[in-house]
Amino acid sequence: MKVVEKIKKPIYDEMEVFEKKFRDSMSSNVSLLNRITNFILNRKGKQMRPMFVFLVSKMFGNGKVNERTYRGAAVIELIHTATLVHDDVVDESYKRRGFFSINALWKNKIAVLIGDYLLSKGLLLSIENEDFDILKIISVAVREMSQGELLQIEKTRSLDITLDTYFEIIRQKTATLLASCCAIGAKAANCDKKEVQKMHKLGELIGMAFQIKDDLFDYGKKKIGKPIGIDIKEKKMTLPLIHVLNKSSKSEKRFIINTIKNSSKNKIEVKKLIHLVKEKGGIEFAEKKMNFYRQNAIKILHEFPKNNYRDSLELMLNYVIERNL
Repeated sequence: MKVVEKIKKPIYDEMEVFEKKFRDSMSSNVSLLNRITNFILNRKGKQMRPMFVFLVSKMFGNGKVNERTYRGAAVIELIHTATLVHDDVVDESYKRRGFFSINALWKNKIAVLIGDYLLSKGLLLSIENEDFDILKIISVAVREMSQGELLQIEKTRSLDITLDTYFEIIRQKTATLLASCCAIGAKAANCDKKEVQKMHKLGELIGMAFQIKDDLFDYGKKKIGKPIGIDIKEKKMTLPLIHVLNKSSKSEKRFIINTIKNSSKNKIEVKKLIHLVKEKGGIEFAEKKMNFYRQNAIKILHEFPKNNYRDSLELMLNYVIERNL
């Protein structure tokens, strides 16, 4: 059995029901809109974020979920999908999960409007059902994600990212949405404030580990998940690179900055930079940090009674670290 299927096993029925509810939540009277949303639905990913919502909710709800859990999962997936559509426009990316992106097929204007539509559907789903507590969690996440993106753009231009700034960027950009998934799962199960905060922290730690793993793909031995060196090509400052930049000699720093600024599309120079990052311990440093976040996440999980849902959450955490995609 594949790992993702094992993770899904305790929430299989809920995910089946969710599929239908989520499809219904995207419907409209505009045929162009329905055509594009169907295109999105037919090329969906693993739906990790709704899985977090259901696993946390069932862990606290004695194996049961309610309508608020379904709505919370739908809100998360609508917001997440909206951000992906907008990201493809911002990054001028024409592929998403091996298929053409919305902006590649329907151009930027329609892609931006689709992203706006999905965002509004997510917010309205909470408002119409008076899930204001869930709305607050997701609204804070959207604000944080936007701030994180802008902070990254600002720092990438000047190439002066410290480790503290890097961790703040990935906390906002990536970890905050996974934190929201776990917090919403707890909220939907009527947990108290302390438990909701604990689940928010759990999701944040998993999100931090997830992003560092993504950074490490840039220095892989073979093409898995994403092309090797793509972050360098796009002038993104990853954890292994920042660590090496901070501990390099003046001449090495000049080489790193010059490669990123002027030679990021030169395969030979990028190869040299990847070699330098490996040689100076950038990979080991990033792996150590990733495992630090994993251990802290496991510590929180183990505060709760062992059951199928906790086991699946731990499996999900390990999958995040060990995945090849």
